[in-house]
Amino acid sequence: MSKLVGVVSHHQREVEELREDREFAVEYLRVAMESLDNPEERGGGLLALRAVAEAYGGLGAVAAQAGISRESLYRALSPKGNPTLKTLVAVLKSVGLRLSIAEKQQVEAEQAKAGDNYAAA
Repeated sequence: MSKLVGVVSHHQREVEELREDREFAVEYLRVAMESLDNPEERGGGLLALRAVAEAYGGLGAVAAQAGISRESLYRALSPKGNPTLKTLVAVLKSVGLRLSIAEKQQVEAEQAKAGDNYAAA
């Protein structure tokens, strides 16, 4: 079997885009973190956090900064992971981000508005 020249995986390209565009990475992660409320979507949110961690230093470096083992970080940020609040805060801090709180109604209104803007485009 021959290797395709110039082909990159979706994941590799995703990490590159997150690394190249900080604003995109923040918005990507904000939307992904909202999915943590839904057990059926939680795995996607954790994988998004993992991709951002890979983009901003790699999982080994992020784990070291967060004070946890690389293996524990891989498990916590897997589709079936269940990271502690301490782990989430440490990972976000290591990539220069933090948790914040928003009223559910405000977030839902913003999502509805964004959906209307998308439908109009």
